[in-house]
Amino acid sequence: MTNEDIPHAMMTRRNLLKLIGGAAASGAFALAAPRVSAATAKPFASRRPPADKRKFSSPAVEAEIARIQARIGDPELAWLFGNCYPNTLDTTVHMGTVGGKPDTFIVTGDIDAMWLRDSSAQVSPYLPLAAKDEALRQLYRGLIHRQAACISIDPYANAFLPDPRARTNLDWAQHDLTDMKPGVAERKWEIDSLCWTIRIAHGYWKATGDRAPFDDDWRAAMHLVLATFREQQRKHGSGPYHFQRASAVPTDTVPLGGYGNPALPVGMIFSMFRPSDDACIYPLFVPANAFAVVSLRQLAEMSRALHGDAAFAGDCEALAAEVQAALERHAVMHEGGEDFWAYETDGYGNQLFMDDANVPSLLALPYLGFCARDDARYRRTRDRAWGQRNPYFFRGKAAEGIGGPHEGLRMIWPMSLMVRALTTDDAGEIRQCLHWLKTTHAGTGFMHEAFDQDDPAKFTRSWFAWANSLFGELIAGLATSHPELLR
Repeated sequence: MTNEDIPHAMMTRRNLLKLIGGAAASGAFALAAPRVSAATAKPFASRRPPADKRKFSSPAVEAEIARIQARIGDPELAWLFGNCYPNTLDTTVHMGTVGGKPDTFIVTGDIDAMWLRDSSAQVSPYLPLAAKDEALRQLYRGLIHRQAACISIDPYANAFLPDPRARTNLDWAQHDLTDMKPGVAERKWEIDSLCWTIRIAHGYWKATGDRAPFDDDWRAAMHLVLATFREQQRKHGSGPYHFQRASAVPTDTVPLGGYGNPALPVGMIFSMFRPSDDACIYPLFVPANAFAVVSLRQLAEMSRALHGDAAFAGDCEALAAEVQAALERHAVMHEGGEDFWAYETDGYGNQLFMDDANVPSLLALPYLGFCARDDARYRRTRDRAWGQRNPYFFRGKAAEGIGGPHEGLRMIWPMSLMVRALTTDDAGEIRQCLHWLKTTHAGTGFMHEAFDQDDPAKFTRSWFAWANSLFGELIAGLATSHPELLR
């Protein structure tokens, strides 16, 4: 496929990534995954950029790589960890200052824009190291400042540009029918975008006790988060957000004038898109509402401790309680005498069951902090998500796992394997997930967006930093919780 094969009106993120995947396979993007001749390469030679070509360096991260690799008995698994764990820092971080404050802009990898969700998730694995590394603390301070600035530009946008004055340079977003603003790369309203900014801020504060990034600008952005969540409960009409895109891919646009399919204002927050950037069918998206419950309570905790703002904290807790109660009333399905969580609902009684590999997902509910791993309803939901009840569960010769509409049928996302391993204490389950992850990277040494259930050589996105970071987070966690699985 070439650029000429795709009419401009049909250029979408999916099509662009297919082109990028082809370029990567032919040797482009060598910074992320350099190609090495089989005749000259040492077994498991590092695929990291040379030290002087890395975007960001952390002594604590380098020490952690050495510490954990020394505990991994499998050379290939150790090699994968060494490549993946630092990939975000090596290739995606851009540091600077804005208005005298540190500024951190983090691209997703093969797209030169910053997603609020991805940028937060990409640096989550380094939180345990931040207290002992000033360079990392500067990175987090800069990211928290940058995300607050992004939210102040537009709380409904999911992705942003380095220059807040620039117009989007993403081909697929050039002609979107929405209230596009300077600095915005894409304007897909996804609840989880705002939740992730709270999650990384809360995680950083808990890890370091540092109060520096939580200034008046951040505080104002968090007030805007709460106001946006309230607005999208749609108790007083549809609100200001609308989005339409001319695309051959139906999940890239929103029906009914860009306001979404009908749903009742039952207390849940409306979301037009999932974390996959695919449009919701029913706009009451359950995993993101569950994530919002957790995030609002974290924001309340921070507001009391950092700003002494009991009134705002109480408002956050009130909304969290309202959303959780609405989830219990409208998002629980019943089948065969058992109850489990729906994926989407509309408040009229219609419910959709499936799961998607992107986080938040039903599989990831304990990872997000919404419930315990052994919660009975979660276990029943998990069993259905990881099986034939889920239309996006695939089982093939190479592996089994969850995908989603974004890359289509047969395509398993390694992220689903990582989340499965992160949400269980069963050593056999974890060992199986590690085996699949180790045997499906197609010799690249990195994690991908998705691979064919029967042929891992057919994959998308050779440079997808979130997947690499999540793999690193999994292995680093196992070094503490299940070290025997790495020996």
